[in-house]
Amino acid sequence: MKIQEIREIIKLIDQSSLDEFLYESDGTKIKLKKNDKGIISTGGQSFESSSVVEEPKMVEVKAEPVSEIKEEVVVTEAKPVVEESSLHKITSPMVGTFYQSSSPDAGAYVQVGSKINADSIVCIVEAMKLFNEIEAEVEGEIVEILVKDGQLVEYGQPLFLVKGN
Repeated sequence: MKIQEIREIIKLIDQSSLDEFLYESDGTKIKLKKNDKGIISTGGQSFESSSVVEEPKMVEVKAEPVSEIKEEVVVTEAKPVVEESSLHKITSPMVGTFYQSSSPDAGAYVQVGSKINADSIVCIVEAMKLFNEIEAEVEGEIVEILVKDGQLVEYGQPLFLVKGN
């Protein structure tokens, strides 16, 4: 495993909410821990890794008297209530970056209301510079897209809600 690949893994783990990560392949073992001292070991080599936690800083806030109270009403559009137990969740099979299309100029693979079948590609998850096409593995209609384009996703994180046929 190359040092650049290790750095990319460290970057992905640092951006995620994972506290611990273990990877083993062909005699290479990498163990990362956040918020604690951890050891990264590759083959027979070891590297120290630790997260830096800054001390909280005190901020002085001055309150000023309110001379006039205004009431504001915000009207938002209500989403239709859908029984979530009847919906299938398409989840991320890995930690990576979620993309709705194959390139910035291309249209999204699916949108709310799109009809899909089991082998439909619904998105791409990029992990370590590899772009992995994610298939729906279910038939139905996309009801909701739960993540934004370019967002970091975790293993098992729901990406789409699908209403079955």
